[in-house]
Amino acid sequence: MSELANLKPTIRLSIMNPDSESGSLFGRGIANLCLGVRETGSLNASAKGMGMAYSKAWRIVKDTEAALGIQLLDRDGAHGSTLTEAGDKLLDAYVAIDKKLQEDAEKEFARILG
Repeated sequence: MSELANLKPTIRLSIMNPDSESGSLFGRGIANLCLGVRETGSLNASAKGMGMAYSKAWRIVKDTEAALGIQLLDRDGAHGSTLTEAGDKLLDAYVAIDKKLQEDAEKEFARILG
């Protein structure tokens, strides 16, 4: 059993719009982009902090917004971006659920391994 002691489960949460025909989901990647926008006030800075091109970040945000049917960011050109009220609530819910599921999975994994 000692070879299992260093292992831990990983949970991959995603939020979807069941009415959307798009494959876009709100998952870890877009959540990290949104967290970066919350911290920096800029989608460009958030993307750069993740090693991602701004154009790719912009496409991810637009695709996710279209799939979910909500606007995540308010964009103000050269003045940066902020999360919308809906974007803030969705991000907060995602982070809280993700944390809880990860904690529960780790506890259950440890319990099962004994």
